[in-house]
Amino acid sequence: MIGKIRQKLIALDQPLSQQAEALICPICDRVIPNSQKDAHHLIPKSKGGKTTEYLHRICHKQIHALFTESELAQKYHHVQILREHPEMMKFIHWVASKPGAFYERTRKSARLK
Repeated sequence: MIGKIRQKLIALDQPLSQQAEALICPICDRVIPNSQKDAHHLIPKSKGGKTTEYLHRICHKQIHALFTESELAQKYHHVQILREHPEMMKFIHWVASKPGAFYERTRKSARLK
């Protein structure tokens, strides 16, 4: 049986020795801080999707600002396809210089209104 003080020391030591790998956003390739982590359904739940990817909140909002749920389900249901869209490429280039915790409000595309 381990003493209580020893248990606390072991518990405190574990996070330092077993640090979790940094989560990388598959859209912008930047590290995602916990405060900016959003789960994105590659195919929207309303269209029967179950698979999710963790993205930066700003990247997630940009996807939903540019594409309808039908477009996401039919054409843009994979990260690489999303990255190759011209508007997303401009966004990725812009956000690449921002820090990981950066967030700015995203406006809906005029064509979706």
